Amino acid sequence: MPTSESEHQRVDLDWSRMPRHIAIIMDGNGRWAQARNLPRVFGHRQGVLALKPIVKTCARLGVSVLTVYAFSTENWIRPKAEVDALMDLLMEFLRAETAELKMEGVSIRTIGDIAKLPPRARSALQESMRRTANEQRMILNLALNYGGRDELVRAVNRWIQRRDNEALTEETLASYLDTAGLPDPDLLIRSSGEERISNFMLWQIAYAEIYVTKTMWPDFDPEELIKAIRAFQSRTRRFGAVE
Repeated sequence: MPTSESEHQRVDLDWSRMPRHIAIIMDGNGRWAQARNLPRVFGHRQGVLALKPIVKTCARLGVSVLTVYAFSTENWIRPKAEVDALMDLLMEFLRAETAELKMEGVSIRTIGDIAKLPPRARSALQESMRRTANEQRMILNLALNYGGRDELVRAVNRWIQRRDNEALTEETLASYLDTAGLPDPDLLIRSSGEERISNFMLWQIAYAEIYVTKTMWPDFDPEELIKAIRAFQSRTRRFGAVE
C-alpha cells in the first residue's frame, strides 16, 4: 500500500481493479516552457523531473508495467540542439535514477529501435537495463525511437525471417512485437489535452481505456495519476461484449 503524504486521498481506489499496465504519452513539455517564456529544453528537463514520482507511485500502487513515450521516430525532425538535449536528459535520468529505481524494485526496459540512438545514450541505457534486469516489482518501459507503425513493420519482418510455414495470426504477430510477453495497456493517459494517439502502441492499445487531461506533462503529478486511475475504475470494460 502507498505511504506518501497523499495516501488518505487514495483509499477510495479499488485495489482489485488496478490497471496492470499503464501507458503514458508525456505531452506538453515545450508548450509548458513557452507559456513561461522559457526555452523548450527547460520544459523537457521539468518533464524528466515529473516522471520520477509517477514511476514510484505506480510501483507502490502495484502497477506491473509503466510504458512512457519518451522519444518517437518522428522526433528526429526536431532541431538538432533539441534532439541532443533530449538525449542528454535521457542519460542524466538514467545515471541519476537507476540506483534508486533498482531499490524500488523497478526493471528498466525499452521498446523501439534503440540501435539508432546515439552510442552514448544507448550505452547508458544498456547499463541501466543490465543493473535492473533482475528487479520484479514493476517494469519501466521507455519508448525510445519508437513508432507504432515502425514496430509493426519490424515485427512482420522478424516473422518473415524466422517463420517455418507458420501462419501469421494475431497471437503470432504479438509474439514478435517489442512488448512480447507483457500485458497490453489497460489505461492510456495523454497529458496536455491533445486527443490523438500519435503513433503510440497502435496494436497494444486496441482495448485500452483512454484518459486525456489538459494538464501539461511537467505539472502531471501523482494526484493527476490517481485521477486517471479513478476514471479508469469508473468505467465498464466490455471488450466488444453486448452492453
